[in-house]
Amino acid sequence: MKLSVVIVNYNVEYFLDQCLSSVRKALQGIDGEIFVVDNDSIDGSNLMVQKKYPEVKLIANKKNVGFSVANNQAIVESKGEYILLLNPDTVVEHDTFEKVIKFMDSHPDAGALGVKMLDGSGNFLPESKRGLPTPTTAFYKMFGISSLFPHSKRFARYHLGHLDKDSIHKIEILPGAFMLLRKKALDKVGLLDESFFMYGEDIDLSYRIIKAGYSNYYFPETRIIHYKGESTKKGSVNYVLVFYNAMVIFAKKHFTQKNAKLFTFLINIAIYFRAFIALLTRLWDKLILSILDGVALFLGTILIKELWGRTQIYTEGGNYPIELIYYIIPSYVVIWLISIYLAGGYDHPIRIKKSISGLTAGTIFILVLYALLPESLRFSRALILLATLWGIIILPTIRFILHLFRVSWIQIGDNANKRFIVIGDSEEARRVEGLLQKSYIKPEFVGLVNSSDKLDSDSNFIGAFSQVVDIIRIYDIDEVIFCSKSITHQHIIDKMTEWQVAQVDYKIAPEDSLSIIGSNSIHTRGDLYTVDINAVDKIANRRNKRLFDMFLSLVLLSLLPILIIFQKRPSGFVKNIFKVLWGSKSWVGYYPIEYQLNQLPKIRAGVLNPMDSIKFNNYDDEPITQLNLLYARDYNLWKDMNIILFAFREMGK
Repeated sequence: MKLSVVIVNYNVEYFLDQCLSSVRKALQGIDGEIFVVDNDSIDGSNLMVQKKYPEVKLIANKKNVGFSVANNQAIVESKGEYILLLNPDTVVEHDTFEKVIKFMDSHPDAGALGVKMLDGSGNFLPESKRGLPTPTTAFYKMFGISSLFPHSKRFARYHLGHLDKDSIHKIEILPGAFMLLRKKALDKVGLLDESFFMYGEDIDLSYRIIKAGYSNYYFPETRIIHYKGESTKKGSVNYVLVFYNAMVIFAKKHFTQKNAKLFTFLINIAIYFRAFIALLTRLWDKLILSILDGVALFLGTILIKELWGRTQIYTEGGNYPIELIYYIIPSYVVIWLISIYLAGGYDHPIRIKKSISGLTAGTIFILVLYALLPESLRFSRALILLATLWGIIILPTIRFILHLFRVSWIQIGDNANKRFIVIGDSEEARRVEGLLQKSYIKPEFVGLVNSSDKLDSDSNFIGAFSQVVDIIRIYDIDEVIFCSKSITHQHIIDKMTEWQVAQVDYKIAPEDSLSIIGSNSIHTRGDLYTVDINAVDKIANRRNKRLFDMFLSLVLLSLLPILIIFQKRPSGFVKNIFKVLWGSKSWVGYYPIEYQLNQLPKIRAGVLNPMDSIKFNNYDDEPITQLNLLYARDYNLWKDMNIILFAFREMGK
């Protein structure tokens, strides 16, 4: 056998689907095999692989064993002369395998090979070629000096910036996203070092291959798309700790004691520095909008108080009591901010209508509370209403200003300003158009472009492939979607690179898939378009479900002496009320089928489940599985309420 492709997957079903589709096409005519090692994903990846790619050898781990261990599991079983370690968030060209195998066959000194990688916008990824991260190289990289001199042989050695990205070179370090290994070299140097859980294992293996007398090659005569997650992973403290800890393991393993100590010292400085920056960045992202809202609402209310007081209330002198400024207005602002949060006004992407609905709900709550306050604390209803009017003006203004500064998580309207073209044959282009219309994007315009260079009699097409650049300009297009069933991945990559001057985003619609994929990050949910499913694990649904559980528990607790009479298991009913209050249970969850629970979004175990709304006990696993799936994929609070009302007497089980 010539080639064994090994893909380690963890909860990226849609990207894995597209990757396997491209790998299947690239393996045509080559004696090869495909392994997918799944690290206990819960997103349905395994079922998708079994259904759509029966030829794939699936290894389904029951826990996340890490990248190195998972790769080694497949390598041990592989039979290929060459072994390709491939990330699931990649797309290969149809002739990628043919080209790299031909090169390796003609270069017996080659122990491993990497290729030219592009991001989801067609931009070259500098990590396609890297140098050994010596202490000085790491220092220049960690403290930004390499960015100042991107083509310097000395300062930009981490990404080998002095080497032409379009020429073949011998290099030191290959990226783990695409790492073609000669089996004989691997037998000589050993498998991936399993002390690296994630990150660093590619550096370690590349270096061991060189030390064994082989060469590592950068081969740019074929390309892959890599939807890398670097931009968001680097924003987490966990990424910083795991990545730099891997660098310390590498240094202690391969450097002299003196250099290892120096490297470790630099790494520790970088860890504290990067972790501090990561924390600040996350706090900034999470709190900046609420801080801006709070300051604007407070200052605006103070100004309204002054104007209203002087012109309407205290025209002959005097002023509101100081308690209004110190206690009452800050309390109003806090209630407004909490209401906006509960309404989903701070969920990303930010939507203006949710902020306004939250503000309105907060005002209603304040007015109700106002009526219950003693006379001495009732200062002015008009002040509350005027401050609300100010909020209705200032909150959208803040979001619009942030939108003008291209803050990615601000969304004006309901994504209605996006304009698309879909490139494919007649049948596939229409299918993808329908998928786009059913997604949460709600596009303003979708134009279909024929994947050939000629227009046929189909009036649905607005142009042909050769006219795309003009179509983008004339129709003011934001995103181009390629149908991979109609266009080869090589052609897609060619055009992504060629059309960069058009400054649009690109996505790929895989064959027979309900997803449209594209971004620079596998963690950017807004860049993955799928059929609009109101999943139970959406942020807003999780919050609403928890609030409903707490509210219902408090109501049940207050009416306990009456309601307990109707329960089949009174003691269990009381226990469940407190379990739900403390958060160890939810009133409604899945029916417990162990093999399916691993494939569904994680939620708390339920006292009741969808089966409790049906008074039959003879169902087999299939309808139960479907009920769980429907509950998870199309969730709303009415489902919980209906199940509770139907099975009220069973709430003590």
